[in-house]
Order: sequence, then C-alpha cells, then structure tokens
Amino acid sequence: MDLVSKSHILHIVLLFFGIFSQVNATSLDVNTRSQSLQDDVYVDTTPIQKREFENIKDKYDGNEFIYERTVENSGWWTRFKQWLSDFFKDLFNFNSDARASEFTDIALQIFYVVIFLLVVFFIVKAIINKEGNWIFGKSSDKSIIPITDIENNIYETDFKTLIADAERNNNYRLSIRYYYLWLLKTLSQAEVIEYDVEKTNSDYYLEIENKDTKEEFSYTSYLYNYIWYGEFDIDNTQFEKAKKAFTQFLNKVKK
Repeated sequence: MDLVSKSHILHIVLLFFGIFSQVNATSLDVNTRSQSLQDDVYVDTTPIQKREFENIKDKYDGNEFIYERTVENSGWWTRFKQWLSDFFKDLFNFNSDARASEFTDIALQIFYVVIFLLVVFFIVKAIINKEGNWIFGKSSDKSIIPITDIENNIYETDFKTLIADAERNNNYRLSIRYYYLWLLKTLSQAEVIEYDVEKTNSDYYLEIENKDTKEEFSYTSYLYNYIWYGEFDIDNTQFEKAKKAFTQFLNKVKK
C-alpha cells in the first residue's frame, strides 16, 4: 500500500471518529437537558379530597337568585304580584327584580295588617253601636247610651209607651234605660243640661248648677249604671225602688 492510500484511510477514520463524537455530544446534551427539566418540575402527590355540596337547591332558592320570571301560565295572584313588583321597580328605580320582589312582599304584608285592623275596628264599632259600652265596663264616665234612633230623636220619643211595653214583658233593665233617657230629655227641656249623645254622666253632672238637683242626678245615674251596665237581671222589688227614684225626680224637674 502506498503512502497516498494510507493517507486516505487515515482521513476517513478521523472523519468517522469526529462524526461519532459529535453524535455522542448531542445525545449527552439532550439527556442532560431532559434530566434538568425533570428536576425542575414539582409533582404534587398529596391525596385529593372529594368535596360534596348538600342542599344546593334550597340554599340558592331565594329571591336574589331569580334571574328570569315567567308568569304566562301562572294564576291571577302571581300575575298581580309580578305587575306590582314591576310597578315598584319603575317607581323606586330598583336595580334588580329581586329587590323589587322583596319590597312587594313587605308592602303586601303591611297591607294585610291594615286590612285586619280595619276589620277588627268595624266589628268593635258595630258591637258598641248595637249593645252600648257595656263591653268596656260599668264606669259612669262611659258614653251614656249607644247611638240609636231613639237617642238621636229623644225629643220625639214617647217614653211612657216604651216603658209600659217593657214592663209588660218584665224587661226591667230596658225600662230603667228608658227612664234615664226620659230624665235626660226632661232636664234638657228644662234647660238644666244640654243633651248630647256623646256626653257622659260626669259631663251632665258638671252642667247642673242646683245642689239638690246634682245629688238626685248623681243617685239616678248610679242606679242606671248599676242596672243597665250590670251583668245581671233585677227582680221586681229592685225595679220598683229604682222606678220610684226616677219618677220622683222627673216630677220635680217638670214643676
């Protein structure tokens, strides 16, 4: 083998080793970078706890979670509340349907309370007008009588006839009531008092100037309150005693 051939062979060998060294270096660099990346990545091996949510529907079922309302197939009351809610929303510039709905519920509750109080008021008023003030006790400072046709037309009423009818039916309490109204009528006609259905026994007592008349009026007023506002019936003896006091007082005023 000549010198030229040996030179070519040596050159090929050196070239082969150069390529092999470059490949090994590249492979080593890739492996080194891969290892570096593995060292930099943190792997979390902590066990994962499963979370459970209970009663989600009940928890998020309030007015503040209402995002869409459909009332086409609802009843008239639901449609009315929706209309009222929209009205309040426009009136007070509420920024959400939930606030308007909450305000509507509060307004309706107040309305219910007012209606209830009005019903109670009219029931109590009807009872008072029908039965008088006995439901509030027997105090002489209660209104003298319930406001009825007789009391409003006291000057046109024939008390003698009414008293006679009540006595025939043994309704002594009603008779005493008529006697007392008759006495008020007579005192008013004599200008001793000024009759008014809203006045009390004390009002009339203070209007009377004569001392003896004051005392008799105080006694007959006591009898009237005791018998009419009392929660019991009187017998014939008690009635005759009260009747005598009223008739004697009436006869004195008429003179």
